[in-house]
Amino acid sequence: MTTPALQETAREILADGKGILAADESTGTITKRLEAVGVESTEETRRRFRDLLFTTKDVEQHLGGVILYDETVRQDALDGTGMVALLHRRGVLPGIKVDAGAKDLAGFPDEKVTEGLDGLRERFAEYADLGLRFAKWRSVITVSNTLPTATAIALNAEGQARYAALAQEAGLVPIVEPESIMDGAHGIDRSAEVTEQVLAATVEALRRQRVALEGVLVKTNMVVSGYAGADQAGPDEVADRTLAVLRRTIPAAVPGIVFLSGGQADEQANANLDAIARRGPQPWIVSFSYARALQSRPMSVWAGADENVAAAQDAFAERLRVTGAANRGEWSRDAERAAS
Repeated sequence: MTTPALQETAREILADGKGILAADESTGTITKRLEAVGVESTEETRRRFRDLLFTTKDVEQHLGGVILYDETVRQDALDGTGMVALLHRRGVLPGIKVDAGAKDLAGFPDEKVTEGLDGLRERFAEYADLGLRFAKWRSVITVSNTLPTATAIALNAEGQARYAALAQEAGLVPIVEPESIMDGAHGIDRSAEVTEQVLAATVEALRRQRVALEGVLVKTNMVVSGYAGADQAGPDEVADRTLAVLRRTIPAAVPGIVFLSGGQADEQANANLDAIARRGPQPWIVSFSYARALQSRPMSVWAGADENVAAAQDAFAERLRVTGAANRGEWSRDAERAAS
């Protein structure tokens, strides 16, 4: 696929204020979430929950893309339609998580490197044939007063760039997701410093490996205070610090940036997204790529019962509406709490 075609796909995903649903939880991750609401995690229960999300009325008004897990790509919806075909029919572009997870980085305690490059060219060829339009690769960067090391940053940036080059070769738009994890007690200054280092290294690696920036989306954390810290920055400070870092690191050639909700509570993630949107137009489209912030409420309402599907879809639709409002800078705390 040519660079203009990749750029067109990237812009289509985020057109008209739409965002991305990250429904790409590994089997281990979704098992923990299902068990937390009393649902046994089986291939069938996972299929039924994701079918519930994808068949919610008017989902295409708020979502331009959905990131899938390999299992879901190969499943049929409850009406017999393939999951990928179902999303295409709804006007939502399907994507695929392709990394094999963050593994311990040998010789570097408490740091991770993402694996999964072996055989990726062949997997991309299959995914393109199956109708996938974009992909995602996540790196995990530990943040503390001493971490990350330059080695961890460099290795993860190179992995992102190699993945992105292979994705574009196969005609898929790569989402690069170098996530700086905000679990520590560090302040927002340290969050900004590390996020800037990580994003700058990633962009430089993309350039070295001749990745067309016009056909890339960036998924990143917001610049927030470490979640365990006593001093928590409010939405206005988060918005200003986040946009300052992005302007220093992400070229205007990149079509869009989407934020992950990370370890933030639903209300906090949308309050911060709203504050960013209220800063006005940026060099790139700015939107969301949320997982738990969109799915936790409908999963809890559903709790595995067929008779709860309609109510769970209503809950999902409401989560999409309030997140869409935040993405337009029209969010209110009252509406958020009514949808929680």
